[in-house]
Amino acid sequence: MIKKLLWQLFPFLAFVVVVLLFTLADMRWGQGKFLSAYNWRGIMSNASLIAVPAFGMTMIIIAGGIDLSAGTALTLCGTVLAVMLKVLPDSTNFAVWVSIALVLMVSTGVLCGLINGLLISMTNVVPFIVTLGTMTIFLGIGQILAKESTVYAPSENIPDWMSLCYTGRNVDQYLVPISVPGLGAIPTSVIIAVVLGLLVAGLLRYTVFGRNVFAMGSSESTARLCGVNIPLTRIATYSLAGFFIAMGGLLYFANVKNGNPNDGTGKELEIIAAVVLGGGSLAGGRGSILGTMIGALIITVIRSGCTQLQIPNTYTLIMIGGIIIVAVIVDQLRHGSPEWFFRLITKRANHSAKSF
Repeated sequence: MIKKLLWQLFPFLAFVVVVLLFTLADMRWGQGKFLSAYNWRGIMSNASLIAVPAFGMTMIIIAGGIDLSAGTALTLCGTVLAVMLKVLPDSTNFAVWVSIALVLMVSTGVLCGLINGLLISMTNVVPFIVTLGTMTIFLGIGQILAKESTVYAPSENIPDWMSLCYTGRNVDQYLVPISVPGLGAIPTSVIIAVVLGLLVAGLLRYTVFGRNVFAMGSSESTARLCGVNIPLTRIATYSLAGFFIAMGGLLYFANVKNGNPNDGTGKELEIIAAVVLGGGSLAGGRGSILGTMIGALIITVIRSGCTQLQIPNTYTLIMIGGIIIVAVIVDQLRHGSPEWFFRLITKRANHSAKSF
C-alpha cells in the first residue's frame, strides 16, 4: 500500500523538488522574483495552455494510443478562429459572428480527432504513424487558410471576454474575478482548465465510457472479450480529445491574439510530456487528470525558473527532455522493465543473503 502511494505521489514530489531547486537557485543567482505573485500567475496561466489539450491526450494515452497531430491541430483551430474574426462582415451581428467562429473552431478540433480515430480504427495502422501523417496534413491546411503567414484579427473584432490569459493587476480584465490571498486574481485560463479537468476526471471515473477507455488501454483483447466496442470507443476518444484540442486553440488565440499554423510544431511534445510527467503510461491503461495538471506545471515551472536565471532556451529544452526520459524510465521500472536490471538486483540480493 505504501509503495503504491509513493508511485502515485511521484509527480507531486517531482513538482515540489523542482520548485524548491529553482527557489534556492533564484535566491542565490537570480533576482528573487521566482516566488512573486505575478510570476506564479504567469506560470499557472501557461500551464493551463498545456493542460487543457493534454486532458484529451490523457484519454488517448490511457486508451493505449498517441496523437502526434495535437500541436498542429491546436494551431489550426486557433487559425480558423483568427481568420473568422478577421473577415467579420460589417452587416453581421457581432455576437452572432463570434458564435459562428467559435462553433467552427470547435468543429475543426473535433473533426481532426474524428479523422484520426477513423483512420486508426479502419486501417489498424499504429496511431504513431497515422497521427504523424495527419500532423503534416493539419499544418498544410492551416498554412493554406493563413496564406502562409500569421493571421492578425483587428483588435475591435476581438471580444473583450477573450482576455482569458491576462495575468496583470487590473482586476477588471479578469472574466471571473476570483482572488487568492498572496496571489491575487486567478487567471481565467486557470479556472477554465480546472473546470474542464474536473469534467474529464468525472467522465473517466464515473462513466461506462471511462471504464471502457481504461480497459482498452490495459488489454485491448480482454476488453473486446468483455463486450467493449473497440473501434467505436477509439473513435469517440479521439473525437472527444479533439474538443479539448479546440479549447486549447481558443486559449492559444486568447494568449497571442493571432493565428499562426507554424506555432503548432513541437507543441505536441509538450502536451504528451505533461501526461507522462503526470504519471501517465505510454503503454496505456494508466493516467490521471490531476497528474497531467501537475505535469503541465512542472514544464512551466522549469521554463519560468530558467527565464529568471537567464538560462538560454536551448538548455531549458535539454532539461525538460531529460526529465521526460527520467519519467519514462520510472514508468518502466514500475512495470518491471528492463528485465536485466531486475535480474541483476535479484542476483545481488540472493548473493548477499547467502553471504549473510
